[in-house]
Amino acid sequence: MINPKEHILKLRKELRDHNYSYYVLDRATISDFEFDIKLKELQDLEAKHPEFFDPNSPTQRVGGAVTKNFETIQHEHRMYSLDNSYSKEDLQDWETRIKKLVDGDIQYTCELKYDGASISLTYENGLLTKAVTRGDGFQGDDVTANVKTIKSVPLQLKGDYPIKFDIRGEIVLPFEGFNKMNEERIEAGEEPYRNPRNTASGSLKLQDSAEVAKRPLECLLYNLTGPEIKVSSQFESLEKARAWGFKVPDAAKLAGSIDEVLKFVDYWENRRHDLPYETDGVVIKVNNLQQQEELGYTAKAPRWAMAYKFKAEQVSTKLNSITYQVGRTGAITPVANLEPVELAGTTVKRASLHNADQIEKLDIRVGDEVFVEKGGEIIPKIIAVDINKRPVDSVETQYITLCPQCETELVRQEGEAQHYCPNYNGCNPQVIGRIQHYISRKAMDIDGLGGETVALLVNEGLISNYSDLYELTKEQIIPLERMAEKSAENLISGISKSVSIPFERVLFALGIRFVGETVAKKLAKHYKSIDAIAKATEEDLVNVDEIGVKIAESVTAFFASEKNLNIINRLRQFGVQLEISADELEGQTDILKGDSIVVTGVFKTISRNDLKKLIEKNGGKVSSSISSKTTYIVAGDNMGPSKRQKAEALDIALISEDKFLQKIK
Repeated sequence: MINPKEHILKLRKELRDHNYSYYVLDRATISDFEFDIKLKELQDLEAKHPEFFDPNSPTQRVGGAVTKNFETIQHEHRMYSLDNSYSKEDLQDWETRIKKLVDGDIQYTCELKYDGASISLTYENGLLTKAVTRGDGFQGDDVTANVKTIKSVPLQLKGDYPIKFDIRGEIVLPFEGFNKMNEERIEAGEEPYRNPRNTASGSLKLQDSAEVAKRPLECLLYNLTGPEIKVSSQFESLEKARAWGFKVPDAAKLAGSIDEVLKFVDYWENRRHDLPYETDGVVIKVNNLQQQEELGYTAKAPRWAMAYKFKAEQVSTKLNSITYQVGRTGAITPVANLEPVELAGTTVKRASLHNADQIEKLDIRVGDEVFVEKGGEIIPKIIAVDINKRPVDSVETQYITLCPQCETELVRQEGEAQHYCPNYNGCNPQVIGRIQHYISRKAMDIDGLGGETVALLVNEGLISNYSDLYELTKEQIIPLERMAEKSAENLISGISKSVSIPFERVLFALGIRFVGETVAKKLAKHYKSIDAIAKATEEDLVNVDEIGVKIAESVTAFFASEKNLNIINRLRQFGVQLEISADELEGQTDILKGDSIVVTGVFKTISRNDLKKLIEKNGGKVSSSISSKTTYIVAGDNMGPSKRQKAEALDIALISEDKFLQKIK
């Protein structure tokens, strides 16, 4: 008699192998009919023997799980953006910068940049445990049930995989599958989907995973992340991932110079339309992982990678009108309203004109025929006017002098490109924009409250600044449009939970002009409380690392406003975090205050990232390059000869890992 458990395990292995051959290797080893027969047999056996249930069984790919709300998950390892380049000169400048920061020859891995929805997959003991969207890079949505339906995503790995790691890639919709989906929609009398990228992204957020299973999505992987991955280069990591069962594009190539990189770019720029997927460029990475670690990251992107964007598509269309938008800081942005036109897979109706200088430079006028392209194939922009088609009665564009919302006279500071509405507290779009910024993911991350609801709350007179949020009641919210009791409860709950958001994010949330995430972190770390920042003079602020005159002026102006101080006092009463918590302060010292320290080489007892954190926690500044301002260098094994020579030339001391750790004790 056949043992049910053994038979189930045998069928699962057979189906996994056939699935891998077909969807990853593009080589069928069994007919569709035979595959379906085996899958049905496995489904029947699993139904009879629920004690052998496995969430990663091939039968789980058909979907069926329904997700009403996608849980927000913190990425264990941040998903960074990439810096973009658009010319040979950009890439040569990038190479010049990185050669100053690392020693030795540099090789590059060139990979095609697929245009899909970014995803991070987590594997533990060879099994898929989590699939999370990119989100804001720090956290994303848990879409595991939907991703499990994608046939090219292995549910169980093979080979010498690490115990736990993340792998990043893109969920894409091949042109063939996209066109077939649209044919079916048109036949059914429905609107066709606009482009493969948006359709792939939208598929991940469908509530019924059985619907996702019907879509021919694919997952292309390109980046391994985690401390246990034993590889020394990006190219080797691609080969490893391929061996473990992942679908890794085979177009990747090693290059020994930027000239070789540009040959790769030129080759694919001419052939990208032959590919089965949407691509919008090439990603170039420093191949050596130790060199990557040396180069590190900026606030937004790795220094060791660059995206080269293919030349943008261009079309011409008519400019029907120019309107003006007011941002949360009062900045005025002119917007071109265009005759709708198809461009790079989407219908373009509007494009930013940026500022008065840009309008004057292009001499752009209503009625003009204009050339439009997508900057990086994402944001439409007008690049030129077809003067030959200009109407004879054309009138030169006069930039507005009054705010389009509150009719306050606009101001333009010397040296600034944009006009501003100075009516900080009385201009509705500014009020709404500041509150929308306050509730956003990177700021207070208030669940249950979106931008449209904020506008509704302001327009209904229920709130006029972000401190008013904390006095809202369920009874006030329920009568609002599209607001039921449950959604009102979620909104109130989200607001009350926001009081636990740490101080550095609160400072960012306040929306002080020029105070982005990085500046907010610097100020919070230096001053430790809102009161200390409020008392700081411009001279004090400029002495803080990376704080310039513009930021200092903006910060002092914000705290000089009585209204802003009243709002902050109200936030204090509601329990919002306006100083660094005791937990965050624990272990912080000023031992390294004023020191600028370079970290280089390979370390034995501590990782490079942890070493950098220790420097910052003890008041020091981590510098990426050696200069006359460098206090000393923490040098591990394999320090490059050019760095050593530069240190000797500038008479900068080198200290060992052990000596440094003793110093901060």
